[in-house]
Amino acid sequence: MIRTRLAGAIFRSADANFGLTIRGAAAVRKIGLFIALLLVVLIAAVFAWNNPGSLDVDIAFTRFENVSVPLAFAVAFALGWLAGLLSAGVAILRMAGERRRLRRKLRLAEAEVSSLRSLPLQDAD
Repeated sequence: MIRTRLAGAIFRSADANFGLTIRGAAAVRKIGLFIALLLVVLIAAVFAWNNPGSLDVDIAFTRFENVSVPLAFAVAFALGWLAGLLSAGVAILRMAGERRRLRRKLRLAEAEVSSLRSLPLQDAD
């Protein structure tokens, strides 16, 4: 029991943002995002530098000739990202609809419970 109290006191005293204000935490998040984006651009540049060749891309309905390898990978990455974003968006919309439906059912159940509580009790003889 002493351990749990001690751990609780330690966790309560620790600040979730490591002593930063909301504005400071947002600035750190932006800096981290910028560094991550810069790292992705750097990796893409190294990939483009190491793969100077070109290739032919044959899609079911058309053919692109002499497409650079980095461009083909960038387009494939972007299309995959968009497909993931679309599927996540569909899942989020489904969950939002389910949430709305459940809230409506909750409101009806709460109204039923409050109406049942207001009824007088009947003796069971």
